[in-house]
Amino acid sequence: MANDLLFAVFPNENFIDLSLYQYGWEHCKPSHSYGPAARNHYLFHYVISGTGTLMSDDSAGRTHTYQIRSGQGFMIFPKQVNTYIADEKLPWEYAWVEFDGLKAKESLEMAGLTMDSPIYHPGARDLSLELKNEMLYIAQHSDQSPFHLIGHLYLMLDYLTRSSSKRLMQTGKIRDFYIKEAISFIEQNFQNDISVEDIAGFCNLNRSYFGKIFRDTLGKSPQEFLISYRMSKAAELLKLTELSVGDISSAVGYLNQLHFSRAFKKIYGTSPRQWRNENKTVKS
Repeated sequence: MANDLLFAVFPNENFIDLSLYQYGWEHCKPSHSYGPAARNHYLFHYVISGTGTLMSDDSAGRTHTYQIRSGQGFMIFPKQVNTYIADEKLPWEYAWVEFDGLKAKESLEMAGLTMDSPIYHPGARDLSLELKNEMLYIAQHSDQSPFHLIGHLYLMLDYLTRSSSKRLMQTGKIRDFYIKEAISFIEQNFQNDISVEDIAGFCNLNRSYFGKIFRDTLGKSPQEFLISYRMSKAAELLKLTELSVGDISSAVGYLNQLHFSRAFKKIYGTSPRQWRNENKTVKS
């Protein structure tokens, strides 16, 4: 089965700031692959549907593997060795644009895309959809003039830089969003056996990066916040209910009562039973 494909080569290279080289759209067949190979220019893919795998060398020559799904994208840099493969069951559909010029590197730095961090994560859905639309427009209008297509390349890069979660993270807007999402997840799941990996996964972030922005924002690690939140809920139950310490331990996510008691004492300086005796609400 052949891939569905649009492909065109840009007819004019007399643009210094930004120039197109080739562009297109493809709905790949299962397990369709390209590479290992290196490009002479910058090449960006936007995944419209499906999923696939990118194997990409970083700036030190180490190969990393990334799983990429619809709505995300990946940047290939000049002379960087890459291989990318469509998923066997849900092969990706993507649009791509190969470009270069004096403004190319600056634009990608604004979007937070580097050889060590080549994956595009959308931080603003509306702008990400405009990015996709611009790339599809370029792919579908190869009969337009070079100036017309270069104009749409500028628009594409504008949407790329403004929609990138990495750029928005630098402004603090998307960082605040992720912190709110993490706290909401903890509030709704503290009684379950959740981990920092679960919280980071819910936010669709790498654990180490999630931990950094969480600590930078709240002054404590996600694990410290989770424990503190659970102990505050435990103290509330100790004060207001007749539940046993064992039941309260389970209610705040601790199957091991001894571990719960140690965590509680670390926060409150005393055992759960002693804290209850000193703080129990007296019914009138």
